[in-house]
Amino acid sequence: MYISTRGNFDKVQAAEAIKLGMVPAGGLFVPEQIPTLSKDEINSMIGLRYQEIAKKIIRLYMNDYSTDEITQCILNAYNENNFGQSIAPLQRLKDGTYILELWHGPTAAFKDIALQIMPHFLSLALKKVKADNEIVILVATSGDTGKAALEGFKNVPGIKIIVFYPYEGVSKVQELQMSTTDGDNTYVVAVKGNFDDCQNAVKDIFGDEGYNQVLNLKGFELSSANSINWGRLLPQIVYYFSAYADICKSGDIKAGDKVNFVVPTGNFGNILAGYYAKQMGLPINKLVCASNENKILTDFFDTGFYNRNRSFFTTNSPSMDILISSNLERFLFEITNHDKDKINQWFTDLREKGCFEVDRKTKEIMGEILWAGFATEEDTLSAIKEVFEGNDYALDTHTAVGVKVYQDYVEKTGDNTCTVVTSTANPYKFNSAVLEAIKGKEVLYGKDEFQILDELHLLTGMEIHPGLKDLDKRQVLHELVCEKNQIRVIVDEILQLK
Repeated sequence: MYISTRGNFDKVQAAEAIKLGMVPAGGLFVPEQIPTLSKDEINSMIGLRYQEIAKKIIRLYMNDYSTDEITQCILNAYNENNFGQSIAPLQRLKDGTYILELWHGPTAAFKDIALQIMPHFLSLALKKVKADNEIVILVATSGDTGKAALEGFKNVPGIKIIVFYPYEGVSKVQELQMSTTDGDNTYVVAVKGNFDDCQNAVKDIFGDEGYNQVLNLKGFELSSANSINWGRLLPQIVYYFSAYADICKSGDIKAGDKVNFVVPTGNFGNILAGYYAKQMGLPINKLVCASNENKILTDFFDTGFYNRNRSFFTTNSPSMDILISSNLERFLFEITNHDKDKINQWFTDLREKGCFEVDRKTKEIMGEILWAGFATEEDTLSAIKEVFEGNDYALDTHTAVGVKVYQDYVEKTGDNTCTVVTSTANPYKFNSAVLEAIKGKEVLYGKDEFQILDELHLLTGMEIHPGLKDLDKRQVLHELVCEKNQIRVIVDEILQLK
């Protein structure tokens, strides 16, 4: 069963939680109990295919889905057409350090791992709860979620998907991936604001009960494909177990040995999945939270004070340019032993004052689980250059943030535990920054994004991801731009409410 982080909604089963996306009155769904696995059960995953590990994890959280239904969802999502030969392969960077490549899906970003399977969860959920209304998926994206969600949900019967992204706040490749998406149920809107403006507007729409009643009368019901939806977060837990099993299989560690995971994160969903894996029994020593110059999470874990009243930076790792980390609410709910009163107080303060401060005990618990750091844009470029020259391996900017923060972690703690850095995007998605890092800024002059991509390809020899190839030759199908205070008006127009 699933409960609200704010204690303001009845318990529901997985299908209802996935259909709703978030708690209608505010708050997020979390499992009432986190299932645990024995050492033997975890060790039994060594040598298994990704799909088999996924089945073992996902079924623990979805009691209202049959084993056959879960199996079919997994087969529909995790196949060669979508991911090629490997779903989430490990690359050894050096002894004791691995890169977990999570970007082999159709849009070259880690979001594919969740967003290829989530539409299958949702389609089944609609049947299980006997939903009559058409589902409208509202998505706020800082770059990668948008295209991954569009690709996963396009042409799915009974569903419309509307994606909002910050105008001039994503890479050209990311923008073209979204604006060239086909499908008769897809809508893409550029917003003159940042990601938080998009996310806040979407959350406000979800939380407006009067507006939702109007939608229901017109035959629509809202849901979400962001990581606020449990159906999006759950599949991410799987790759932590898969990575651990693969390292054990390699012989670098013995079954039962601990590992660290370094996670570049903005909205806190990716690293939260690692926390759930740890609570389930996976031998994780430390989760390292890596931020860019929008280091609100680093400051929070250092001080216990979360303050979004600060400057916002547009960086070369744009998918992490976020000041409101939605999944932090779930994490705090878990580590305070489901203290809904604290959660309500803190997140009321965040909404009304733009900040909140946790108590000393909560801060101490956070410190036992997590270590947080950040990287500047210059640090990011330096990490890309260093890894390419030293390891002949190209990092994207977000993964480079993770590598730099991991270097700082080792320097400050002396912890040499075997470590996995989660790689969240293919380097060709951010080819200008990657080529600049390796060859210098002057090499970019006079070249467009796709000439730069070709040059990076020649330099690295790395195959261009099929989801990025010839993007510049595809027809732009979505050109809508709006002000940040017009998002609800745009939703009304798309749904023809007025």
